[in-house]
Amino acid sequence: MKVVAVIPCFDEESCIADVVLLMNEVVGISIVADDSSNDDTAEVAEKAGAYVVRRFGKRGFGVNTKAGIDEALIRECDVVVTLDGDGQHNPKEIAAVLEPIERGEADVVVGSRFLGESSTIPRYRRFGIKVITWLYNIGHRQKLSDAQCCFRAYRQEVLRVMSIEEAGFTFSVETLIKARHLGYRMREVPITVLYHKQFSQNSTMNPIKQGVEVAWGTVRVRLKVELLGKIRRLLRKE
Repeated sequence: MKVVAVIPCFDEESCIADVVLLMNEVVGISIVADDSSNDDTAEVAEKAGAYVVRRFGKRGFGVNTKAGIDEALIRECDVVVTLDGDGQHNPKEIAAVLEPIERGEADVVVGSRFLGESSTIPRYRRFGIKVITWLYNIGHRQKLSDAQCCFRAYRQEVLRVMSIEEAGFTFSVETLIKARHLGYRMREVPITVLYHKQFSQNSTMNPIKQGVEVAWGTVRVRLKVELLGKIRRLLRKE
C-alpha cells in the first residue's frame, strides 16, 4: 500500500524538519504544503527530504491542504495521510491511523484526542472542539468524538470524488461531512497530541475567531450538503 503524507504548514521552520524525518521513516513520500510562510519552512522541509508545494499569497488552511492533496493524488498513492506540521501530532502513531484502512474496515480514519489521554488539551480548546463536534454529530447516526483533529487517513478514492470548497479551517469538517454524506466508512482511533507552552506555537490565528468560523462553517456545510441533498432527492422522485 502506497502512502503519501500531506503536511500543511505556515511558519513552522522550528518543527518541520523533525516531523518530515519521522514521517519519512514510515511513509514513502512526505509533501509539505507551505502557505506562503514568512520564515524558511519550505527550505528546511526540502532539506529534510520532503517534496514542497509552495503557495504565494496566503490562501488559507483549506486551500493549502488541498494543494498538498492534489499533489499526492498525482503520485497515484493508495492512501493520503494528513497531519499538522507544528509537532503536535506524533508521526510514530501513523500505523494506528492506517490500520483500519489496511484491514478493509474504513475509507476514512480520524485521529481522536478524546478516545485516549487528552489531559494536555487546554480547556478553551477542548470546549471549542466539543462544540464543533456536537454540531457535526447532531441529528446524524454516524458520529465522531473529535471532528476537528487533522491527523487522518483517506483512501485516495474518497478524495478523488469529493469536491473540496472551503478555503479556511472549516475544510477539516467539510471533508468529514462530505465523506459521511457519500456513504464512506469512517473510523476513529485514539491519538496523542502535544500542545506547546508558548501559545503562538500552537496557532497563528485567534482561537475564538477560528472556533466561531469553523462552528458556523460546520452548520453552513451541513445545510448545503445534507439538507439540499435531501431536497434534490425528493425533487427527482416527483
